[in-house]
Amino acid sequence: MLPQSAQFHGSRRLAVAAALACFSAIVSAAACDKVPLLAPTGSVITIFPAANSVPVNGEVEIVATVIEQGVATAPSTGTGTGTGTGTGTGTGTTPPPTTGTTTTTSAGAGTPVQNGTVVTFTTTLGRVEPSEARTQNGQVRVKFVAGPQSGTATITAFSGGASAKLENLRIGTAAAERVLITATPQALGCTGGTTEINARVEDVSGGGVPGVPVSFSTTTGQLNPAVSNTDASGVARTQLTTTREATVTANVAGKTAPVTVTLSPRTGLTLTGPTTTVSAGVPTSFTVAVASTANISNVTLDLGDGTIRNLGALSGSIPVPHTYQTEGTYTVTAQASDAAGCTERISTAVNILPGQPPDVRINAPQSARVNESVLVSATVTGATSTIVRYEWNFGPDAIPSTVTTASRTVPVRWTTTGTKTITVRVIQSTGPESDAFAQIVITQ
Repeated sequence: MLPQSAQFHGSRRLAVAAALACFSAIVSAAACDKVPLLAPTGSVITIFPAANSVPVNGEVEIVATVIEQGVATAPSTGTGTGTGTGTGTGTGTTPPPTTGTTTTTSAGAGTPVQNGTVVTFTTTLGRVEPSEARTQNGQVRVKFVAGPQSGTATITAFSGGASAKLENLRIGTAAAERVLITATPQALGCTGGTTEINARVEDVSGGGVPGVPVSFSTTTGQLNPAVSNTDASGVARTQLTTTREATVTANVAGKTAPVTVTLSPRTGLTLTGPTTTVSAGVPTSFTVAVASTANISNVTLDLGDGTIRNLGALSGSIPVPHTYQTEGTYTVTAQASDAAGCTERISTAVNILPGQPPDVRINAPQSARVNESVLVSATVTGATSTIVRYEWNFGPDAIPSTVTTASRTVPVRWTTTGTKTITVRVIQSTGPESDAFAQIVITQ
């Protein structure tokens, strides 16, 4: 059996002899050209795409190298394969690295096949133009043309006993790995406006995917358009017009990304209500504040019971006291307007409990003599407003027997002995009345 190197050189001599015989034959050169020249045994085919994704109805160049006695090596990316075995010397021809998914061939691992070697291509999706091509310096260049259908294509190149596959060439939406979405500007004025929404569709390597339809949806406002195709850099665009905060979502082939467009408050208006329980007739307070940098023209406070306070061109914060006369739940609303005409409104609720009577205690001596003048007073505590009057009753044998005073202290004397009862009713400007009683012993 001949050594492998001898077999290799022998095959080359046989190929040359066959070619000379063809030219010397009686048949014409055209008839000879009909006999395809195929890659010899031991050749390796490698496929390189110019890009690893293709838009719907788009195209991409495919380069295939055919090396005699080449050595296929595993790539850093990809899943394509070359077939064939053997060894040899010479200069291999390898295209520059791309984002393709193939097995590569080491430079110098073999020699390019003879010019004119026929390589045939097939694909599971789309088409290859031309489906057959002849090598020049060990290479063929063809074009993959995608149709209207999205998916993944497997391209096969073969010549003689050698073949290679380029797998998972993504077409259309199948190339979409992720979606990135932005809004410019992302914060609109307090009255809303229009912002541009950009959605970039990227493949697995981070490259933009062109020609892909992106669907947009929003929680509020209007989008124009609702569906947009990505451009050459993989970006689809739409515009959002809204008067309220909105979240826009981009969707391509089930992969989504959201962005929230906010409204920027200009006044910085805040409203703080009471932090403890409040009863009818008892004063309470609200705090209204605006941003220190805001140029406020006017602030009003509607206390919910028909009372409206005009706070004017407020700067900073201010307490607003108020007393509710009846129980219930009241909605308190503050409204601020700035010099640019932007108006903001904020509300809070306050629950007013039924009015509680104040605590009243009568201060009097334990005993006194007949016709001895003593001072009696009333002390009022608890839920009180302004006290209007004190209504006293000392009994029929007292001087005075009954009296109404604005003062909480009153002088009194009794004309007979015994245990006497003192009562007082306290009347407030707002809130319920309250009563108290005490006793005093009158001696001779």
